[in-house]
Amino acid sequence: MIENLEKRQPILEVKHLQKSFGSHQVLKDIDFTIYPGDVTSIIGASGSGKSTLLRCINVLETPTGGEIMHNGINILDKKNNVTKYRAKVGMVFQSFNLFNNMTVLDNCTIGITQVLKQNKDYAQEVAMNYLTKVGMAPYIKAKPKQLSGGQKQRVAIARALSMQPEVLLFDEPTSALDPEMVGEVLDVIRSLADEGMTMIIVTHEMAFARDVSTHTIFMNEGVIAEAGPPQQIFRTPKNPRTQEFLSRFMNN
Repeated sequence: MIENLEKRQPILEVKHLQKSFGSHQVLKDIDFTIYPGDVTSIIGASGSGKSTLLRCINVLETPTGGEIMHNGINILDKKNNVTKYRAKVGMVFQSFNLFNNMTVLDNCTIGITQVLKQNKDYAQEVAMNYLTKVGMAPYIKAKPKQLSGGQKQRVAIARALSMQPEVLLFDEPTSALDPEMVGEVLDVIRSLADEGMTMIIVTHEMAFARDVSTHTIFMNEGVIAEAGPPQQIFRTPKNPRTQEFLSRFMNN
């Protein structure tokens, strides 16, 4: 019945987003909306603006124009607290960005204690929960240099999850990994998708994007050239540039 339908409120709304570096415009009038439970993959050739878009959403880069609305509030407004926003919209980087002088456990608790201002016992309980989830609980005393690339990325995911964010951003999370380690990280992300985690994933893993996403965005030269359900984007793309980019995947 209509009265029983819950109207979903967006978590993130990107409106007319632009980003220039000097005279070079990297992002041109980007618009899209993220709802709870969405798994949005962003695909496209290198240099199309994918990572810059993610860095703007996390305010690691300051957009030149437009708005990023988080629960209806423009987070680019200077009066808003970016640190608190980042606690709600976490990010996993392609190069892990772990603290090399800290143990695995400390990497995952520092944000909880320093940003969320929770006590150490609570922080360790939360961190252990997520380290167990990603299969890294046996390594809590290890330093990052003792871990493989896949293990480091799983710790980085646990660290981001430990902040209990509303949205997780992944910037090509497997691009720095040896091929045999890619699967273990994708399996973790796939399990998060199955549990309903809201995610935006910049990736070159086309089969993964096709199979796990609820929504796919194809970027080309700083614009969203095409967007829609993965079944449509991967099977019947309408934009000639999308067709060209995906041509080698169409028969998978």
